[in-house]
Amino acid sequence: MPKVDPTKQRHNPWVEGLQTIGLSVVLALGIRHFVAEARYIPSGSMEPTLQINDRLVVEKISYNFNPPERGDIVVFWPPDSLTPPGQRRDAFIKRVIGLPGEVVEVSNGQVIVDGVVLEEDYIMAPPSYEWGPEQVDDESYLVLGDNRNSSYDSHSWGFVPAENIIGRALVRFWPPSRVGLIDD
Repeated sequence: MPKVDPTKQRHNPWVEGLQTIGLSVVLALGIRHFVAEARYIPSGSMEPTLQINDRLVVEKISYNFNPPERGDIVVFWPPDSLTPPGQRRDAFIKRVIGLPGEVVEVSNGQVIVDGVVLEEDYIMAPPSYEWGPEQVDDESYLVLGDNRNSSYDSHSWGFVPAENIIGRALVRFWPPSRVGLIDD
């Protein structure tokens, strides 16, 4: 009986193909779950910074090492109270305005944090509502849309717990005319 050289064994292309597909699926899911994922903008609440149907990459790693900062645009799960039982819970995207422990107020068309008026050259129009003053809970954030007067955000339903934050919007990849880093 002739000896078979183990280095010359035949490889089954079906097995190799399934292994490649399996590894690709595991890597894709792992990257999406732990590193980055694509999201789209379904509403005008972040105009003019983000437009309806913009496509973004949301990175999920940096907040494991450093907390969100004022001005970051974050994707997060809204509080459970905003989603009726049995309905799909969609992620929101807003800008971080108030950090844990800060006192925030919206008055006379301005956002005031710890007594200092924020300079906000990124908003659609000054807010036409009054809110606060309120102290942001520990381990929570106050988030507002850049289209302040057409945004369902913290001034309507409260603070976002830190554990609800999915990640930071980093890059716009669609439409082609607007590709690039998202400005802070």
